[in-house]
Amino acid sequence: MDTDKTTAPVRNWFDLGGRAYARFRPEYPPELARFLATVAPDTALALDVGCGNGQLTVQLATHFEQVLGVDPSVDQLAHAPASPRIAYACAPAEQLPLADDSASLITAAQAAHWFDLPRFFQEVRRVGAPHAAVALISYGMLQLDAELDARFSRFYHHEIGPYWPPERQLVDTGYTQLPFPFDELAAPALAIRQSWKLPQLLGYLSTWSAVRRAREAGRENLLQTFAAELSLLWGDPARVRELRWPIRMRLGTV
Repeated sequence: MDTDKTTAPVRNWFDLGGRAYARFRPEYPPELARFLATVAPDTALALDVGCGNGQLTVQLATHFEQVLGVDPSVDQLAHAPASPRIAYACAPAEQLPLADDSASLITAAQAAHWFDLPRFFQEVRRVGAPHAAVALISYGMLQLDAELDARFSRFYHHEIGPYWPPERQLVDTGYTQLPFPFDELAAPALAIRQSWKLPQLLGYLSTWSAVRRAREAGRENLLQTFAAELSLLWGDPARVRELRWPIRMRLGTV
């Protein structure tokens, strides 16, 4: 007897382990680091706070003589790539291991919503060189092809939505609700673009904190139902589709 495709077992895409973050997080476009280098007073030293596994850190190293990536997670730093121009330090955003007046650029990519902002901003003013640039960077909700987008939006807002931490709202609004006590500058319209197969997309979703919380709450069925329905809409899992995340930025000078 034929098996109904809608009820066929689906691989557990949401159980990929700690390496998934480094494997599946979308990469920032080269234009981002290039632009940030143009607004810094010089390219001597860039500081990437909450650097995670070094996605932006590595790109900054193509434009700055030295880059320091700082993150409180030893596990994240363990997956950050090495480079002669990059040093990494395990430290919180509120206690930056850097000398006064030393950084020409301070960035926080997809991380500022976790910081104690008054203490972080105090540290930014301490370590920032005269006229240093500071950028709080985020990327918005993933945008898919029209035939997939409605199903994905329902999953994001309504099904997995209750499992997002409150800070996620700050990301979705592009940090516009955060205080930003610096002389603000305009930022260009940029986006992350990826050409992915279905396994890459589902691997990326496995890195979401909301997915982890849903699993901990025993809602594996919610995740697997979504994966099965998205798979049907996607078609051949090896088919490559274009994905887009709009980049939002609060940019200013110290």
